Amino acid sequence: MKHAHIFKNVSALLLSGLLFGFAPEKKITIFTIGDSTCANKTLENQNLERGWGQALSSFFDERYVVVDNHAQNGRSSLSFLNEGRWKPIMDKIQKGDYVFIQFGHNDEKSDSARHTDPATTYKEILKKYILETREKGGIPVLLTPIVRRKFNEQGKLDETHGDYPKAVRELAAELKVILIDHNQLSKDLVQSFGPDSSKSLFMWVEKGSNPAAPEGKQDDTHLRAAGARAMARLVVSELSLKIPALKKYVINSDFVVAKDGSGDFMTVQEAVNSVPVNRKIRTTIFIRKGIYKERVVIPETQTNISFRGESETETILTFDNFATRKTALGENMGTSGSSSLYIYANGFEAENMTFENSAGNVGQAVAVFVAGDQVAFRHCRFLGNQDTLYTWGKVSRQYYEDCYIEGTVDFIFGSSTCVFDRCEIHAKRSGGYLTAASTPEGTAYGYVFLNCKLTASEGVTDVYLGRPWRPYAKTVYIGCEMGSHIKPEGWHNWGKPDAEKTTFYAEYGSKGGDAKTRATWSHQLTKKDAEAFTLKEILGARDGWNPVQ
Repeated sequence: MKHAHIFKNVSALLLSGLLFGFAPEKKITIFTIGDSTCANKTLENQNLERGWGQALSSFFDERYVVVDNHAQNGRSSLSFLNEGRWKPIMDKIQKGDYVFIQFGHNDEKSDSARHTDPATTYKEILKKYILETREKGGIPVLLTPIVRRKFNEQGKLDETHGDYPKAVRELAAELKVILIDHNQLSKDLVQSFGPDSSKSLFMWVEKGSNPAAPEGKQDDTHLRAAGARAMARLVVSELSLKIPALKKYVINSDFVVAKDGSGDFMTVQEAVNSVPVNRKIRTTIFIRKGIYKERVVIPETQTNISFRGESETETILTFDNFATRKTALGENMGTSGSSSLYIYANGFEAENMTFENSAGNVGQAVAVFVAGDQVAFRHCRFLGNQDTLYTWGKVSRQYYEDCYIEGTVDFIFGSSTCVFDRCEIHAKRSGGYLTAASTPEGTAYGYVFLNCKLTASEGVTDVYLGRPWRPYAKTVYIGCEMGSHIKPEGWHNWGKPDAEKTTFYAEYGSKGGDAKTRATWSHQLTKKDAEAFTLKEILGARDGWNPVQ
């Protein structure tokens, strides 16, 4: 689409740099004041309307920058002031905070409670907001009002705000205030969409499609979620040039999932479904804090998706299926049918979030099922009991970095080639098994644990490093810290004596374990042997894939 380039002007910052990088001396607050186009909207009754100020918070790492949106429906610069809405904000402003000021839609109204003259009273009130913000050490930012979607017969947008945008520009120049010309930016955006496609940004709702607007709606002023995010993105795009102090805390993503309505979607699956089929470049989905109880499927065609959580412990994707739960047809779901997240697509990545199966101790209950190739997880938690992580794909390669994986029995299992790098593997039950590999015959590598820490819940003992689900299972621990809960013999043959001849179970440089007590059919690697277990050899031999580049 010809409007796509407008969004690409946003400065692209790596999310990982925000999640694990720099921080301001104090948390910065952006106060927003304005009218209904900016205001927070209720989510009741599946309401579709959003304000751009409501969406603005989803562009910032809230550990460092908080958006405090005080915009109100129907207010002008005058009525906002006279109703006493400004003073509580002014009282909260601290040095280094920002106040984004945008009025105009209702200043145009004829009633005396709201009307202002653009050349006189409008400027005077805006000036009051500016000067009082500066008195508190805050930084005022003026924004011209966003455009209305009013196309003429020639397919061009008409200007509906009269001299109000001009007045804002003049005042910004006079007082040397940062100006975001939201009017011109939004005009360019809406014009690029055209008369038909631009309806998707505004409150055009078909009759009978939404309970909050059962009779339908054709509103060219107020915004849907897509429009609110688009208008907020325009503001953020100006930060790289005009507010560099805020730019470094921007989270750039293609879609945002948020329970509070500040994103594009309220469920993870909706976001996944919106990713273009077989997109050649990566699509980043930022998932805000919240518990998302839903079963999510990433189909084979939705390649190169990245999930970026807002919080490793507070962004939680969970569901509670289990193997013996009945389907609609009265059949058991089975282990493969019990997962909370299914990844069939290649190139999937996830960072800084939790994946959970919350079914409890009910037998097999998978949190994550991975079939796709070149899949990577960083700073993620995998919570469950039996069969937490199912590495299903026979030709799948997976990389887990700084992750936490817990369970009771066989909680890392399957056929894939996987590297677990600096992960914590946590046993929750005595007499359990950390792994149950089913490495296909002829596959060079199965599970490789590098510099991991094996831990256990209080009182847990007699846990095995692994047992062979299939006869050619391969599992290797290199430089790992073995807790006292690990059984001295380490490995179990699952009652399959013949598997002792075909499996490859090995260690090197274990801390806390005694190599002399390990099962006689397992292996202790030499230094030279261990040095061969590199990411290049394990994951990149086929095509050069390197998940840490």
